[in-house]
Amino acid sequence: MFTVSLPPHIHSPHSVSRCMWSVVIALVPALACAFWFFGLGAAIVTAVSVVACVVFEYAITRWMLGRRPTVYDGSAALTGLLLALNLPSNLPVWIVVVGAFVAIAIGKMAFGGLGCNIFNPALVGRVFLLLSFPAQMTSWPLPAADRLAYTDAATGATTLSLIKTGAASPADIDLWQLTVGGVGGSLGEVSAIALLIGFIYLLATRVISWHIPVSIIATVALMSFLVGADPLVEILSGGLLLGSIFMATDYVTSPMTRSGMLLYGVMIGLITLVIRLWGAYPEGMSFAILIMNGFTPLINRYFKPARFGSARRAAKA
Repeated sequence: MFTVSLPPHIHSPHSVSRCMWSVVIALVPALACAFWFFGLGAAIVTAVSVVACVVFEYAITRWMLGRRPTVYDGSAALTGLLLALNLPSNLPVWIVVVGAFVAIAIGKMAFGGLGCNIFNPALVGRVFLLLSFPAQMTSWPLPAADRLAYTDAATGATTLSLIKTGAASPADIDLWQLTVGGVGGSLGEVSAIALLIGFIYLLATRVISWHIPVSIIATVALMSFLVGADPLVEILSGGLLLGSIFMATDYVTSPMTRSGMLLYGVMIGLITLVIRLWGAYPEGMSFAILIMNGFTPLINRYFKPARFGSARRAAKA
């Protein structure tokens, strides 16, 4: 069908599939670090999550909705990859499949598919698993000495958990290990450098802008300094960088204007730090992003760009 729309016509080289696969490419350094530090377990969790998300989306669009499958745009694979990076490497396969089903069926397709979902699908799956299987989701494997070993024998607390329980102070934390990896946590928490490499790639290819990630990180740094916490520990620990760069910047669930993005990022940073310091959970990034996903329509309503030609009409008046 030939569609005719009113001008102005804006052309861009960025298609949906190109943006999705660009994010996947940007995640390759973090994924490589996860495979290196956690071995075969990380590969199994990632493969199961990606395949399950693709299969569930294909089945729902093809046989339940009767539409042309949309898995070729890369969004389902990206959801599976992001979900895997939010999981521990020793998570049982069947729990990974449950998380993938919730992410795709409830977090995405229940709203109508890509472009219609209110919340980030991967985070919907992750939070569902955290609330449903808290023991399995908080059993964090330590980096294996044998890179090919698939074992959950050596588990320990994350950096944020140690600080939350008082088992360690920020002064005891090795910032170098947080930067290069080698700490317990989910697959996407192990190397800040790898995540920052992906951030630079996304900025260079103009897939995302700096507004949301920088506003989140700056807010966490400033507020943690004001309340006496260590800004570097708060920034490098947990899923702050993963969430700021790859999940809060989701096109569908984040604001459209730059001013709206800045407000969105500031609020995510504030909520994350409040949950970390005074909430029941040591990490609050996932909850903060989902909460602000719900406010995105309201932000878009009150932070609208100027209409094309409105300034000229106002001048003539």
